[in-house]
Amino acid sequence: MEPSAWAEARPGGLFGGFFRGWVLPAAVIALTPPLAILFWIVATQYDSSVVAFAQDLSVETLRAAWPTPSLWAIGVIGMWTFVQGVLLLIVPGKDHLGPPTPAGERPRYRLNGVPVWIGTHVAIVAATWVGWIRPAAIYDRFGELLWTSSLLALAVCVLLYVKGRVAPSGADTSFSSNPIWDYWNGVELHPRVFGVQVKQLINCRVAMMGWSVLLLCWAHKHIELHGSLGWAMGTSVGLQLVYIFKFFWWEDGYFGSLDITHDRFGYYLFWGLMAWLPSLYTLATLCLVLPADRLHPAVAVAIWVFGLGSIAVNYAADRQRMVVRASGGKAEVWGKPPVLIEATYTTEDGTERTNLLLASGWWGISRHFHYVAELSLAAAWTMPAGVTELLPWSYVIFLGILLTDRARRDERRCAAKYGPAWEEYRAAVKWRMVPGVY
Repeated sequence: MEPSAWAEARPGGLFGGFFRGWVLPAAVIALTPPLAILFWIVATQYDSSVVAFAQDLSVETLRAAWPTPSLWAIGVIGMWTFVQGVLLLIVPGKDHLGPPTPAGERPRYRLNGVPVWIGTHVAIVAATWVGWIRPAAIYDRFGELLWTSSLLALAVCVLLYVKGRVAPSGADTSFSSNPIWDYWNGVELHPRVFGVQVKQLINCRVAMMGWSVLLLCWAHKHIELHGSLGWAMGTSVGLQLVYIFKFFWWEDGYFGSLDITHDRFGYYLFWGLMAWLPSLYTLATLCLVLPADRLHPAVAVAIWVFGLGSIAVNYAADRQRMVVRASGGKAEVWGKPPVLIEATYTTEDGTERTNLLLASGWWGISRHFHYVAELSLAAAWTMPAGVTELLPWSYVIFLGILLTDRARRDERRCAAKYGPAWEEYRAAVKWRMVPGVY
């Protein structure tokens, strides 16, 4: 079935059809799996120095450093996915209906992320304390775990493509005559398996919960090597744990984000969650495992203040918009009635719906000001790694590119979806992300 007019169109024209539809997706699919492993190699075997790695680079050294997939890694990935799937199903939590899809459907989610996050982390810490498990072992074998997950994800993306064409979960399915684009972009918006929302399972539980647990593994390895956690590792890990806990606290709001409501479930999301996220998102902290602590306590405190402030702004902005929409525009914003623009749109089934575009509070500063706070936070948990090496800052650079592109995609989608109302909103809120700059 074709997406509605307000869904993002596939690449078209000579440039879009060939470059964005074929060349760019194929290049990303080919390059990102080995790049994820190279991040790990440089961080763990070359003290995070890209220069040292480049000077030592040869076919022989690369072959010696490259990890090998293993049955152990398949077992770890399978067990983690199974446990998180069971917890998603059995831990009590209220049901939540996501925003209407282009076809007018409303996906249903289970909101139990906070108790699952707490229970998962308490269980890991307790099992480590009594000696039942050794989280540092994940660091020791992370290369084979990462490469195995990457290869498995490549194969599962084929299954997702076939499922979308043969047995789609709902009406929000779109495919083209370009298999490269469909593999990259995905064909199903909200795939389900045995009644489970696959996006919630993989994105929220396997990947985000896994990110949090990997941080504990890096911290445990650092303690084994140096005898204590240290200010640098403690600051980097701590800020990320607060951010990830905030994610689960606000999980119902996340189901209205671009990742969930618009991006289809193909390579871009699934492989990214299973391989790119554990490789790149934890990279700054991974780079802190081997070095001894060099961060002054006063600097650590300043970074904590900056990072927690960024989390607070990011959460406040997201919550502000969610509360205003949930109240039908009756909630106050910064002590005043909100400035609102009513935008109507029509779903594929012909139903006319209305959204409220908030043009005051954080959303009056810029149309995507919450992205600025997210970038600031990523910089905060990277600062403990210092500025002498570029590698730890890879995630901040990637996130800047990702959020800039996401803001542009979101605005193209909103312009097509809301029409004149979106132009009115753009006139009311001049800046796209950074006030006075962009």
